[in-house]
Amino acid sequence: MKKIVVILTAVLLLAACGDSEKQLMERAGELCKYIPDHELREESRDYMTEDFYCVLDTMFNRLPEHEAMDHEWLYYFVTGNGGTIADYTVKEVKRVDRTHATATISVRQKWEDGSFDPESDIEEHRLDMEKVDGQWLMSDFDMHKVDCIRHIAINRDEQARRKAISDYLVSEIGEHYLKGELCIPTLMIVASEQADSDYVPVLCDCWVFWYNIVGDTLKCVSGGNHSGLISMDVKDGQYTVTSFDQTVDGAGNMASAKRIFGSYFDIYQNMHSNEQVREAVRKEQMQEYVKQHNLPVHYYQDYGWEAVEL
Repeated sequence: MKKIVVILTAVLLLAACGDSEKQLMERAGELCKYIPDHELREESRDYMTEDFYCVLDTMFNRLPEHEAMDHEWLYYFVTGNGGTIADYTVKEVKRVDRTHATATISVRQKWEDGSFDPESDIEEHRLDMEKVDGQWLMSDFDMHKVDCIRHIAINRDEQARRKAISDYLVSEIGEHYLKGELCIPTLMIVASEQADSDYVPVLCDCWVFWYNIVGDTLKCVSGGNHSGLISMDVKDGQYTVTSFDQTVDGAGNMASAKRIFGSYFDIYQNMHSNEQVREAVRKEQMQEYVKQHNLPVHYYQDYGWEAVEL
């Protein structure tokens, strides 16, 4: 009798699980189609847990754009930047409990014509699955969810810091220029250190520009450079600029820059003297400003120069 009870209990447990190893393998193979690689597809939402999709959506679509090479783990989840396509094979799926499982995925790169890259190694990746409302969904991939959450926190802190600096430049520095309709600073951070719990020094090369909107163009009416050390206080994640030690104009400029930037002077000088870098950063930050404020503009233009497409 006891043996029958044990057998019945095992059968009931299997029935409660409701998913055979074959079914889990097939589902893992289906989920592989929605692993984000270079982009997060909208249809992936139906194949991911809500929290995993949300952190990926924030990373891919809600934060300011970054150079892809700075975050290869995000943009190149599987294929890298070599123009190949990932070919997936589910090696095994291990049940963790009734609603969680982990799949081991083998990935080999193949060319667009379907042939395999002979130089490509077969890599193994981890795909986590969670059963939600009767459906197995992707809940993590190579433990990237933690990376995403950490990066989002860092980025939000950085954006709070940059916003405080921008607001200061507009209200305190922009007041001394011929005003237009909009004041849009350009921030190039040379170095930033968390010296202690409430004081944050930021070495920066900043530009302040005023613009008027003329048709679909932001036309610059005034602006100038302001480089130096910005001192900030931070409390509960809120930043406040307390002082700005700027480089001086004229003959004393180089000496003041060396004093303020110290061991970071060469970095500052390379940044400050490179017009291409400055204009690239200016354009990128203007694009973000236009996007955030939903402005109907597509170009910006300095006096006497051709308009630049945003």
